[in-house]
Amino acid sequence: MQEVRHSYREALRDLEKQALGGLDLVTQALDRALESVSYQDVELAGMVVADDDRIDGRYLEVHQGVLSLLARQAPVASDLRILAALLHIIRCVERMGDQCVNIAKLVPLSGYESPKDKDILDSIERMGRHARSQVTQARDAFSSRNVELAQDLVRQDAEINRLNRAIFKRAVEIGDDVDTREWAMFMILVARALERVGDNTVDIAEQVVFVVTGLFREVSDSTPAADAVRPA
Repeated sequence: MQEVRHSYREALRDLEKQALGGLDLVTQALDRALESVSYQDVELAGMVVADDDRIDGRYLEVHQGVLSLLARQAPVASDLRILAALLHIIRCVERMGDQCVNIAKLVPLSGYESPKDKDILDSIERMGRHARSQVTQARDAFSSRNVELAQDLVRQDAEINRLNRAIFKRAVEIGDDVDTREWAMFMILVARALERVGDNTVDIAEQVVFVVTGLFREVSDSTPAADAVRPA
């Protein structure tokens, strides 16, 4: 019995490691996608699209692993919460990978020689830095079961949302040049994809609170951290 229990705990730890490792794959894809936008690197953008199979594969591995462990061990209490959270997190990983692909696919469409707007590019770059930071912080928050770190993601996500609105506003005001306006419309889509990456990190933050407290609720920047320390 002791050996079976040890094997089960090892399997649970491995599944969590696999799921959180998926967030590392997302940061790699995000870095490449943003670089391909900055330099209009179509070849690099193609690599982002091709490498999405790795993230999809990770999703399938974790998803099947969680279902298998549920069927074999019938976990309860905190272990069941962890497995439920891992199913949600790996789905967020897969969605964020898809957003990186969406960004990469816009690179060949936006045109290598198209005119560009510095304000929009600067805002895209800032959004990218925030998104990458949030993905890394979401990983750390879940790994350490740190509710305050998770809650801080809401504050960071507000800045991504602000930049997203600023890019849209700038694109609308950009002027009458058709080529510049068309390029700006593509950048609106890039910004939207980055905004969705940020939203997914907030979803992961909610899973941190769920695992720690046993309560599932939306996390907001006004939620007292002390509210989320009661073990279930």
